[in-house]
Formats: sequence, structure tokens, C-alpha cells
Amino acid sequence: MGPEAGELPRRRGHLAVLVLWAIASVVLVFTTVRPWMPTIGIFAGGADLDVYRDGARHVMEDLPLYTEPVIHGLLYTYTPFSTLMFIPFGLLPGGIDRYIWMGANLVLLVAIVALCWRMLGYRITPYLVGVSALLAVACTFLEPVRTTLFYGQINLVLMALVLWDVSRGENSKLKGVGVGIAAGIKLTPAYFVLYYLVLRQWRAAAVAVGTIAATIGASWLVLPNDSWQYWTKTFFESTRIAQDEHPSNQSIRGVIAHLTGKPAPTVLWVVLAAIVVVVSMWIVLRLHRGGEHLLAVTVAGLSAAAVSPFSWSHHWVWFVPLLVYIVHRALTNWWWWLAALVIAVATGAWPYRWDEYVVVVGLFLFPPWWTVADVLMNIYILLYVGVLIGAGIVAARCTPDGVHDQVPAADANRT
Repeated sequence: MGPEAGELPRRRGHLAVLVLWAIASVVLVFTTVRPWMPTIGIFAGGADLDVYRDGARHVMEDLPLYTEPVIHGLLYTYTPFSTLMFIPFGLLPGGIDRYIWMGANLVLLVAIVALCWRMLGYRITPYLVGVSALLAVACTFLEPVRTTLFYGQINLVLMALVLWDVSRGENSKLKGVGVGIAAGIKLTPAYFVLYYLVLRQWRAAAVAVGTIAATIGASWLVLPNDSWQYWTKTFFESTRIAQDEHPSNQSIRGVIAHLTGKPAPTVLWVVLAAIVVVVSMWIVLRLHRGGEHLLAVTVAGLSAAAVSPFSWSHHWVWFVPLLVYIVHRALTNWWWWLAALVIAVATGAWPYRWDEYVVVVGLFLFPPWWTVADVLMNIYILLYVGVLIGAGIVAARCTPDGVHDQVPAADANRT
């Protein structure tokens, strides 16, 4: 797990890299696409937050949640429990909430980075918080983060709940609650129940399952009709989100559809996903036993996005803790900065102007007639394969209750 409650080492060269990276990210966010550009500027979004808010208003006004579109003609796809969480936003006038939510997400991003450092064994100090703020700003140009902020998405909130949960001691009675609440809002975090089972943290798994059941039960009491509709019908409508072939479907199922030009065969997807689950969980188990807790949960988070039937690019916010881990390793080996560069460039919010009025963000949305289109359209899964290989190498070098190549405690306290 790295140095035991050691201070983050103060290395001027590494700090300079972070400062330059943060500055570059801010410049790119505000110059590659005009901030107020209609439908795509960073301050001209909030569509998903509108959906959350309108879903909350639907249940407040006793309107059907799933059988008719909500705002913007979009369909509500989250659990009934999620609407209860967004009732406070349903009480706010439109326009104000998007800035409150974006500001809260930026603060949360800093807290997530700081929590990742803490999971690596560093003590929370003013310097660490400052470095966390720099790295958080640097991550704003990552397409998953930029899109989360732009749409007003909840991915950072869900990831924070999971990280808070897994970072708790194994004897904590609350361990499992964070995963359960996150899964109660959106189903994907339920993958971490498997994470707990693989690690033989039975009580955490049971608490997570119990919490999920509690969210379902509570929402069923408050919203019986919507709950019946969701859990008996809507839950099984996978195409309700979008077609498999959509270029933003950055999942294994999406890759199959992209390459074949038609919906992925269910059997093929299930087999490939099962193989990925087995391999990734072996790596997770090995990493966890070797003390690489942050990398272990990061691999699990990335794997959840990979095996999900449909993963929008903003589901891949797990690249943030991955970058924290990479920067941590770069403190003792400068070559790790190359890995950070690859992740930052490949997942950057690079825009492409299709015509005078249409601008898209993200390499996977670039023109399909480009020679490298098949690579770009599946960029996140390709990165995931690389990360899985790299994590497998780290896992193979791990020894029980200890890891190689970590920052020595003496270095960690050096100023």
C-alpha cells in the first residue's frame, strides 16, 4: 500500500509537470471548444442533470417515470431510487442547478484524488491537497471527466461512494454501504459486490447486497407503480439507452457491434465478458493481496465499464484513480510519466468539427472514413487491454502483504 502514513514527497520536477499539465488542460478545455458554444460548450450542457431533475419532478407530481419521455424527449433509464436522490434538485429552478452541480463535482474530483493518495498510504496534508487540486484540474480535459461535467452526470459521485467504501477497514460495519447506495442509484456499481466476494470480504458483500435491497424496498414503498414498471419491464430493455453500434458505446459489446456493423450476438458478448471478468478478478485478487489496493479497485472499476452492455464514455472516470496511481509510481521512476501521457492523450476531449454547426468531442466520434477509425472508435477498450496487461505485470511481481517498486518510507518523508 506504499508508505505507512507518510507525506507525499516534494519533488520540484514532478510538481512542475503537474502544474504544466493542469495549465494545458484548462487552456484546452476553454479553447478547443468555445465554453458557451450551443449544445457542446462546457457551460452549455447539463442535459443529463435536466433529466435527473425532471425525473424527480415527475415523481413529485405523480407522473409516470418510464412510460413516457421526460425533458428533451429523453427516456429515464435510472432506478426509481435515483429520483429520490434528486428531489432537492427538482425544487431548484433550471439554470442554477447546473452550476451548483458542476462546482460540487469539481470539489468532489479533488476529494477523489486526495482519497486515492490516502489509499496509497500518504497522509492528508495541505501540500497533498494542493497536489490533488492540480491533478484534478489536469484531469478536466479527460473526455470522461469533461463529459461528466458537461452533461451534469453522476459518475464522479458513484466513483466517490465506491472509493470511500473500499478504502474503509475490513472490520468496518459500514463497509458495503457506499457500494450499495451507488448501485441503488445506478446498476453498474453492483459489480463491486463481486469485487468483495473475490476478496472474501463476506460481510462487506452482504452489507452491499442488503443496502441495494433497502434502496429497492424504500423506493418501492414510495413509488410502487414506477418500481413495478422498472423492475419488471424497463430493466430488461437494453436498447432503451442506445443501439449497440453507437460509437460512444465504449464496451466489449460495443466493440463487437462496431466491427460487425450490427448488434452484438449475446452469446459472444457473454463469453468474452466472462473471460474478462475471470482474468481481471484474478489480477484484482493478486494486487489486493500484494497491497496494491488502489490499482486493484481501479482495475475493477475499469472492468465494470468494459463488461457492461452499454458504457458511455463518461462511465470511464476510473481513468482518474489510474492516473493518480501512475503519478505515484512516477515519483520514483520518470518513465511512468509516459504512461500518464498515453492515457491523457488517448482519452483527451479532442474536438472534431463535422461541419459549421456540428462539433463532437472524443476520438471515438471522429469520422468513420478515417483509416484509423476502427482504432479510434474502440479506443477505451484498447486502452483497457493495455491497462489490464500492465496491471497483470504488476500483480505478477507482487508478494503477499507487500509490493515491489513502491516509494520507500524514507523517500516519502523527504522534503
